Amino acid sequence: MILIIDDDSAVRSSLSFMLKRAGYEAQVVPGPREAIEVVRTVAPDLILMDMNFTLSTTGEEGLTLLKQVKVFRPDTPVILMTAWGSIQLAVQGMQAGAFDFIPKPWNNVALLQRIETALELSTAPKETTQEQNDAFNRNHIIGRSQGLTDVLNTIARIAKTNASVLITGESGTGKELIAEAIHINSLRAKHPFVKVNLGGISQSLFESEMFGHKKGAFTDASADRTGRFEMADKGTIFLDEIGDLDLSCQVKLLRVLQDQTFEVLGDSRPRKTDIRVVSATNADLRKMVNERTFREDLFYRINLITVKLPALRERREDIPLLVRHFADRQAETNGLPRTEFSADAMQFLSRLPYPGNIRELKNLVERTILVGGKPTLDASDFDAQYIRHNDQKAAESTSFIGMTLDEIERQTILQALERHKGNLSQVAMALGISRAALYRRLEKHNINYTL
Repeated sequence: MILIIDDDSAVRSSLSFMLKRAGYEAQVVPGPREAIEVVRTVAPDLILMDMNFTLSTTGEEGLTLLKQVKVFRPDTPVILMTAWGSIQLAVQGMQAGAFDFIPKPWNNVALLQRIETALELSTAPKETTQEQNDAFNRNHIIGRSQGLTDVLNTIARIAKTNASVLITGESGTGKELIAEAIHINSLRAKHPFVKVNLGGISQSLFESEMFGHKKGAFTDASADRTGRFEMADKGTIFLDEIGDLDLSCQVKLLRVLQDQTFEVLGDSRPRKTDIRVVSATNADLRKMVNERTFREDLFYRINLITVKLPALRERREDIPLLVRHFADRQAETNGLPRTEFSADAMQFLSRLPYPGNIRELKNLVERTILVGGKPTLDASDFDAQYIRHNDQKAAESTSFIGMTLDEIERQTILQALERHKGNLSQVAMALGISRAALYRRLEKHNINYTL
């Protein structure tokens, strides 16, 4: 049974009708007093709750009711309903234990999808079943460490739901592979998996890139363009480096994630999209929320489930497996004979710090195989190719001799882009300038930062 709490009789009727058509049993009450009477005696499967019960309320009544409901029914998921202008109130509700929130007027498809997700997650077993493990496709993920196993168990439990997932972890830990694993193990696997590097999209191009545009919508719009959200319809959209997104773009993203509708530039007709959202970042979004550089409402929208990937130094037992995988793939790609590794080579590789994580290990293995050209590589071969980070910094500091100031500036930006894997927020922070200033310098020096 789904309990509907709303003082508006029209809203109660509309929601009740929608839920019954979708096959759910619904019970309606007009306010907090009646709601508490119900939850004292009955355990609803889910609660749909308004936050405002009088014209003069500030939402405090709704927050109080939510806390009371959680006392009696701590495991019952609650979806809050509030006007768009009161989203901050819904965020407070999320902090108080609500499962999700949706703005009024609501999109029926989006609301039903969230109800379904909430019910699936609330009834899902806390531990991964053997059946889930057997059915889970992890062919492209290498490793058997406990840290990685815990991540994969979480994915196996939630993959077939529509829950939004936030993947966190250091750069190079394999966040994109995990996002792909979520998609290929979901009910959307036969539909598109669309990857978007938000760190590489400037503020001016955001709407065109994400929502598309019509021919003539703006200068240089010489043809129609399909946006990423339309490409991802029925499938999964992967929003990589979401922590790099400008605040003004965050508002635009939040709107489409709220009700799954968007407008193409040059076309005022709203378009619907049915997508699952998986996001990733190496930034501390909670800290960014506190610093007001990331919207709190967007934060709660994208992290219904959070998956934290361990750094490579936290799963060293996986290094031999990864080395073997990278070597075999290198041989297959370039038509090379199989490369073997001595025991001291594996010991050497297993001790390195890997600030660049799996990406750094991959580059080291592939580079050593190509340069070494030996059937069996030992520790000295890898030692010769290993770039020690102190040495790298020293080389960078002496490479500017004889260069003009503009040349030094350009080279510094290029090195920072390479060091931070194209993450513009990290580049700007490392250079001690704002993102806007960084964009100006990228354009000044004709540096292509969208690649």
